[in-house]
Amino acid sequence: MGFDSIWHWLLLLVIVLLIFGTKKIGNIGSDLGNAVRGFKKAMHGEDDEKAKESQQTKEQLRADPPAASSANASTQDQRDSHESK
Repeated sequence: MGFDSIWHWLLLLVIVLLIFGTKKIGNIGSDLGNAVRGFKKAMHGEDDEKAKESQQTKEQLRADPPAASSANASTQDQRDSHESK
């Protein structure tokens, strides 16, 4: 009494087509494909975000002047102001 026969499968297919219609069945396939694509994109997106953050940090470190040189410049300004008094 299992689904061994092709007739069982054909009858089941006809019943499903009558209940849902061909348009809904086609939409189910495309919706499932979009869901899988979105899931893959989200999984790879986390890796991409981490890489972007590290790249931005590296660029920011290159753009910022070193702290030691700015500290030296401020102490030099203080010395100059003391000498002019």
